[in-house]
Formats: sequence, C-alpha cells, structure tokens
Amino acid sequence: MAADWGKPARVTPEQDEKRKRGLALFDFDGTLIPWDTQVIFADHVLRQEPVRRLYLTLFAAFGPFYRVLGDEGMKRVFLSYLWRAERGRIEEWAKEFVEKRLLPICHPAVIERLEQHQAAGHLTVLASASPDLYVTEVGRALGFDVALGTEVEFGQVMPLFPDLRNHKGEEKVRRLSEMLGVPGRSGWEGSHGYTDSTADLPMMMACRKGTVVNPSERLSRIAAEKGWEVIRPGTPWRGRFDKIRRILRFAAGI
Repeated sequence: MAADWGKPARVTPEQDEKRKRGLALFDFDGTLIPWDTQVIFADHVLRQEPVRRLYLTLFAAFGPFYRVLGDEGMKRVFLSYLWRAERGRIEEWAKEFVEKRLLPICHPAVIERLEQHQAAGHLTVLASASPDLYVTEVGRALGFDVALGTEVEFGQVMPLFPDLRNHKGEEKVRRLSEMLGVPGRSGWEGSHGYTDSTADLPMMMACRKGTVVNPSERLSRIAAEKGWEVIRPGTPWRGRFDKIRRILRFAAGI
C-alpha cells in the first residue's frame, strides 16, 4: 500500500527507513510499459467522448511552433482534449484507464524487478514525465511508495491550456532531490535507476546502479560505458512505421 500521496518535500520517517535498505527509481513510459501513456490516455477519453477529437485541429495548428513552444508548451496544447472536463470525471477516467488499459500491458520482466525491490523493503519511486492526472493512480495500483509526474494545475474544470511543470530531465532530479536530498558524488546511496530514454540520463547519473529497457543505440553505448544492465522485453509494434501509425490512431481515439 502506498505510504504518502501528497507531494512530499522530504520522505516520511517510514519511507526513510525503507530508503536505508535501498532506493529504486522507475521511469514509466517505455520502461514499465512500451507506449507513451499520454496518447493512450487520450485514446481512452476520446473513445468515451468522441467530440473531444476536435482538439486535433488545435494541436495540428500549433505543431509548426514546436521549436518555440518546446516539450512543455506542446504538452499544454495536447492536453486541450480535456478542456472543461471536471476534476472528478478525470479521476474516474484515470482509474478506469489504469485498471483496463495500463496494467495488462506492463512489461512482466520490469514488473518483476519492481516486485523484487518491494519484497526487499526498498523505497520505490515512480518518476514519470506523464501528467500526474493518472500517474498517481498508476503508483497506487503498482504499490509504489511515491509517484511523481508532471504536475498539471487546474481548478474544478480543466482550462484549454493548463499550467504545468514538465517533470523531465533535470526537473526529475530537482524534485527527487527535494524529497531525498541532493545526490552525492556517486549518487544516492543504495540507489538503482530504471529507464528506456536518454532524457533520463540526469536521473540515471544520480544512481549507483542502472538498468535500461529496450534502449536505443545511443543509450546502449552509454549503458556499456557505465556498466548498466540492459534488458529487452520486446515491443508490441512491427517496426518504426507501425509504431507511428498506432500512436497516431491512439491520439485520434480511433
């Protein structure tokens, strides 16, 4: 059972006891599951409320400005498919989404690693760049002690372009450092990081051990240099173009 589901500035005494036994930091998209969960969550919502597919026109209009807006700006535009959705409804979607869509497609080999850390009494942290709209629910379902995602700020209904702080790259390390303390020269004591992406290199460099999942050629080379473990649980797509085709279908709720 998860210990604390606020946004702790520091670990609780109970969590600190676990941390002394070990610390496991897991990325989510591409690591615990093969897909980018943002498009799968969009697919889940759009299938229930097809009229929300109209957001695609807006998203396409902002596409040419990606270099100006960056990842954080485009994530705000992408979330426009949730415009005027009530907080309670989003929470209902999140629970359905995690139970029906996400848990069945998690990589068994990576889930096994998570369970090994949990059985050893280590502090387990889910550190994802995906929106906390559903990352918190993922953490609960998988038994993480702490779940951190991109914080999306809104009131009772979602605005067209919600405020957010992209939980990616150095931002992950900043938030983890608020909770765990600044990592030492060789990283957080007893720490083990898991990722599939070079975007998580700041987090991985702050860990004593590392495991990369289905890594790219570049990440494979870095893993070899650092002595990180490599696991390849496979992917559900047949080549790059099949992956792109399926992502586009998810984004359109088709």
